[in-house]
Amino acid sequence: MRSTTQHSKITLALISLTVLTACGGSREAPQPRPAAADVECMARAMYFESNRSSSNGMLAVGSVVMNRVESDRFPNTVCGVVSQPKQFAPGVMTKPMNKGANLARQIAQEVLSGQRHPKVSKAKFFHAAWYRANYNNMHYVVTAGGNAFYEKRRPEQVTNRRPFPEE
Repeated sequence: MRSTTQHSKITLALISLTVLTACGGSREAPQPRPAAADVECMARAMYFESNRSSSNGMLAVGSVVMNRVESDRFPNTVCGVVSQPKQFAPGVMTKPMNKGANLARQIAQEVLSGQRHPKVSKAKFFHAAWYRANYNNMHYVVTAGGNAFYEKRRPEQVTNRRPFPEE
C-alpha cells in the first residue's frame, strides 16, 4: 500500500507532465546549438555554390550537404563533406565571403537545426543549371540558386532528365 506522501508525489508528477504537454512542452532535452565550425563550413558551401542572394538556393545546397553527411559514401561531418577535394567550388574553405555572408550563416544555422529544402529530398548532387550533362542516371528534383539538383538513379528509374526551370 502506498503512503499518502508517495501518492501525492505521483499525482504531482502526472499533473506536471500533463501541463507540460498541454503547453507544447517536451520532456526531450533541448537541441544543442550547432558548432561554430559546422556553421562556418555550411555557410561557405552555400555562399560559394549558390546565388548569394538566393535563400532558396542556399537552403537547397545545405540540404545536399546534410544528405551527404548522412550517407555512408561521404564524410560524416559538415566540414568533412564541404572540404572534400573537387566536390565544391575552388577555394570554398579559404576565399573571403563578402556581401551575403550573414544570410549564408543564418541559413546554415537553420539547416543545421533541421530545416531542409522541400524538393531536394534525397539528392546528393548538383551542378550549374546552365550545364547540360550527358548521363542517363540523373533524376532532377529542383533548380534553385542557379543550380540543378539531382539524385543518381538507375537509368530505368529516371523520370526527370532535364533540370527544372528556376524556382
